[in-house]
Order: sequence, then C-alpha cells, then structure tokens
Amino acid sequence: MKLPRDLSGAELIGALKRLGYRQTRQTGSHVRMTVSAPREGHPTIPLTNALPTGTLAALIKEAALQLETTVEDILSSIR
Repeated sequence: MKLPRDLSGAELIGALKRLGYRQTRQTGSHVRMTVSAPREGHPTIPLTNALPTGTLAALIKEAALQLETTVEDILSSIR
C-alpha cells in the first residue's frame, strides 16, 4: 500500500488514538503517544502539516510492531 503524502501529525495522532494509543505528553511541537498492550511503545509524533514520508513510514512500522499487526492494517485504519 502506498503512503499518504499529505498526512499531518494531528491526523496521525487521531488514527493512533483509534487504534488504542493515548497521548501522554507534549513538548513543543512533538506529541508522545503510549500504548501498553500487546507491546509497550512510545512513538513521538511531530505536529507538522505534512509528515515526511520517511518519518511516516518509520512511525507506521513502529506502530505495527507494537500492535502486532501489519503495516497494511495500520494504513487502512488511517484512511
């Protein structure tokens, strides 16, 4: 599946919240999210208008590992 090119940090945060993440803190323009099951994880999301594709790919891959699912499942929940 192709990565969205115009996804903002706020949109990604909303998608992660729907998947079970919660916002634990914010420092400046970066928001830290936390999920504890099935694996604990703490990705940090920059609040930008359009996330760079490399950053987005890394965040989605990290979420897939923490939720023990596939990258395609994460991408389908974002759209």
